[in-house]
Amino acid sequence: MAENEVSADLIRGNIDTIILRVLKSGDNYGYEIMKAISEGSSGEYILKEPTLYSSLKRLEKADLVKAYWGDQSQGGRRKYYTLTDEGNIVLAENLLAWNRAKELIDRLVQDRSENDE
Repeated sequence: MAENEVSADLIRGNIDTIILRVLKSGDNYGYEIMKAISEGSSGEYILKEPTLYSSLKRLEKADLVKAYWGDQSQGGRRKYYTLTDEGNIVLAENLLAWNRAKELIDRLVQDRSENDE
């Protein structure tokens, strides 16, 4: 792994939350969700299509997102996804949990000798 490369495994466990966060900004379709994630990571993480759609199916089944067909555009109709009320609640809970976990991990992996100086 490159020096500054983030493990895909660390991100993979948070894909649902990342997608919910993208949808918090507004309804979107698959390609635009992937693009928003890529841009949000400055190109350091590229979400693969199969991962995106399996996550969207899981989120839809859990009633955290709803899908609907948009108006026909160039190349055909697009399936859009929107955050449900339950999805907003779960996103807020997940963000709180993420911040708690991040703080704990920071404490656990921090070089303790830095605190002794």
